[in-house]
Amino acid sequence: MNDKGQLSLVYPRPPRAPENPADRYAKRVAGANWDAVAAELDATGCALLPRLLTPAECAGLIALWDEPERFRATVNLRRHRFGDHGDYRYFREPFPEPVRRLREELYPRLLPVARDWAARLRRDDAWPDSLAEWLDLCHAAGQDKPTPILLRYQAGGWNALHRDLYGDRVFPLQVVLNLNDPGRDHTGGEFLLVEQRLRAQSRGTATMIPQGHGLVFTTRDRPVPSARGWSAAPVRHGVSVVRSGLRHTLGLVFHDAA
Repeated sequence: MNDKGQLSLVYPRPPRAPENPADRYAKRVAGANWDAVAAELDATGCALLPRLLTPAECAGLIALWDEPERFRATVNLRRHRFGDHGDYRYFREPFPEPVRRLREELYPRLLPVARDWAARLRRDDAWPDSLAEWLDLCHAAGQDKPTPILLRYQAGGWNALHRDLYGDRVFPLQVVLNLNDPGRDHTGGEFLLVEQRLRAQSRGTATMIPQGHGLVFTTRDRPVPSARGWSAAPVRHGVSVVRSGLRHTLGLVFHDAA
């Protein structure tokens, strides 16, 4: 009864439909300020993204380290003189849902930057609108090995400056996500980006990536102003020494390997 003595009916709300996992990752990626990301990439060659994975999702990916059947190859950093006290594993297909969906959602968001950079550097724009089409081109060129990576660094671990180039087909941007909580799970382990400047000393950028957040960065080189208009500045990336704890990251490369 309401305050006027009239009977009022209250209908229960219908249950909320469960969220589609595909929508979950699409919403997170769409939540980034992509204009600001593009501007930061132009300024420094890397840009932080918002949280793309929850702590529970991060823990789930870390747990896969102990399931070797999930991976096609394991690389020891010390053995190959790529660094020390660390390993990385290349996923085999089918990928875990977060890996597959984030790769699919991030590619079209990064594509405008890739095309803009190619235009400035007077390079061919070789990237179609969808990741599936692009990977078909990679496979036709003999690059058919999956490249999403799960990396683990122990205390004392580091990764030398390098580029993730696996053949002639290259997408100029990639994304790394920190699966651990800096300051609690590990200390040190900043992401490093070093840009070789024209007729000048190199510039370094160090970024501590928050748990579940992504960092988009330059794969090989990027356009910088020069006397001729635009020139390509070579860029390499790595990881500083992990002082304590364990650091796990997910690397999303958008071209496959030969």
